[in-house]
Amino acid sequence: MISQEVVAATPREGKFSKNAARRVRVKGKIPAVVYGAAEPAIAIEVDPKQIQKILHSDTGHNSIFDLEINGSTAKTKAMIVDWQYEPIKGTLMHIDLKRIALDKAMRVEVPIQLVGAPIGVKTQGGILDQVLREVEIECLPGDIPSHIDLDVTQMSIGDVLRVSDLPHSDKLKFLTDEDTTVAHVVAIKEEVEPVVEAVGAAAPAEPEVVKKGKTETTDAASAEKGAKK
Repeated sequence: MISQEVVAATPREGKFSKNAARRVRVKGKIPAVVYGAAEPAIAIEVDPKQIQKILHSDTGHNSIFDLEINGSTAKTKAMIVDWQYEPIKGTLMHIDLKRIALDKAMRVEVPIQLVGAPIGVKTQGGILDQVLREVEIECLPGDIPSHIDLDVTQMSIGDVLRVSDLPHSDKLKFLTDEDTTVAHVVAIKEEVEPVVEAVGAAAPAEPEVVKKGKTETTDAASAEKGAKK
C-alpha cells in the first residue's frame, strides 16, 4: 500500500564501514542501504522514529513511501525489506530499503485476518486454530493490501479453510499453495485422569515368595516331627 510518508535521508560518510555505522547511531540516526531499480546501492542514514512509525502502521513493512535523499533532485518510491534490532535494548540497528517501480509487479507476504466467531466455537465448544498467518501474493505495488480478511463464522468442528477460500481478485496472484490450511475448528480433547491405587492395598504376592514360604513351612513341620521321634 502506498503511504503519504516522506522519509528524509542523508548520504552516509564512510559508506559501508562498521565504524561509520557506529558514528551514525551515536548521532541518534540508524544506518541504512537503499538498492534496486537497476541503480547502485547507496549507504544512507535515516531517523529511527520515522522507520518505527512505518513498521508499526497497519501496512507495516509493506508500506511504500517516498524516500528523499539529501542532494538528490527527485524522490524515490521505496519500502523496507529487512531490519535488525539490538537483542537486549530492542532498538533499531540497521535497515535495508528497496526502490520500487510502481508499474512492475512484486512479491510480498500479507497478513491474514480472521473475521467473526465460528459456530463450532460458540455452540459446539470447539477451538479456532489459525495455522497460516501470512500468505504470499504477487501484485502491483499500489494494489498491496494491508491484510486479507477471511470469514470464519460458518465453521463447525472439523471444518477447514484453505488458501483457496481466501477472497481472490484479478489484482492479486496467490503464490502460496491453494491447498495450504489457513484455519480449522478442533474439538477440545478430554483429559483422562490416571487411576491411582488405594494406599495400603495389598500387592499380589510374587510366585517365588509363595513357593518359598510353602517350602519353609514344610521343612519346619518335618523338623518338628523328627524331633518328636
